[in-house]
Amino acid sequence: MAHTLESLRKKTVAQLREIADGIDHEALKGHSVMHKDQLLVALCEVLGIDMREHHEVVGINKARIKARIKELKKQRDEAIAARDHAQLKVVRRTIHQLKRRIHKATV
Repeated sequence: MAHTLESLRKKTVAQLREIADGIDHEALKGHSVMHKDQLLVALCEVLGIDMREHHEVVGINKARIKARIKELKKQRDEAIAARDHAQLKVVRRTIHQLKRRIHKATV
């Protein structure tokens, strides 16, 4: 059975220890006394499961917004060099709003 991070997180410590019983690996030495968080890390390392959470952005074009942010960062640098505080404030607010839009669309 292929395990995922989510399926392992839902299991109890006893169930995780049963899975670890069937695996002979250096990272799982002493698995019978490990806490759940330690056991999860060790199992994911042995089974080759990525521990990072993956989020999806829905409803917007993230690539287009990121490109717009890059353009605005160039404008921000120019405003800093020109010491144009009014333009700098506008650009920074726009960057912030675009980043918030991406964050809100993340599931």
